Amino acid sequence: MIEKALTSADVEFVTTLHGDEAVSFHVLLQPRGEQADRLLRAIDDVALGELDEAVREGQTPEGEEALSVGERALEVSLTALRTAGSAAEGRLVEDHPLDALKNVVQEVGADEVIVLTDPHYVEEFFHRDWASRARHKVGVPVLKLFSHSKA
Repeated sequence: MIEKALTSADVEFVTTLHGDEAVSFHVLLQPRGEQADRLLRAIDDVALGELDEAVREGQTPEGEEALSVGERALEVSLTALRTAGSAAEGRLVEDHPLDALKNVVQEVGADEVIVLTDPHYVEEFFHRDWASRARHKVGVPVLKLFSHSKA
C-alpha cells in the first residue's frame, strides 16, 4: 500500500527485501489528497522540519485532480517494479483502503503486506496509520516502511 509514486530507492528496497526469492506485488495506491486531512499533513510536515511543505498543503490535489495524479503515480510505480524484474499489478483505492487491502490479501493469498508511506507522526502516535490498523485487519504480517525520498 502506497500513497505516492515509488522512488527508485523505494523500488530497490522492496524488491530486495526477500533476497533472490521470487516476489510479486499487488500495489494499492490511495491518492494523498484523499487519505488524510490537510491539518494532519501540515503537522507532520512541521514535525519533519519541512515548513515549505506545510505551507503547500493547501495546494495538494484533491478529488478528480488527485485521481489523475494517483493514476500516473501508480503507473510509474508498477513500471518501476516490473523493470526491476518483479511481477506487479495495482489499482487506485478511492474509499476504505483497509477494506480494499483485506480483500486483495484474501484474493491473491498474500504472505505479507508492505505499507510504504511518508511518516505520519500524528496518526502513528495514536495508532491510526495504515500499518497499525492493517495489523488488526488483514491476517498476515504487516511491514511498515518509510519512503526514502520525495517522489
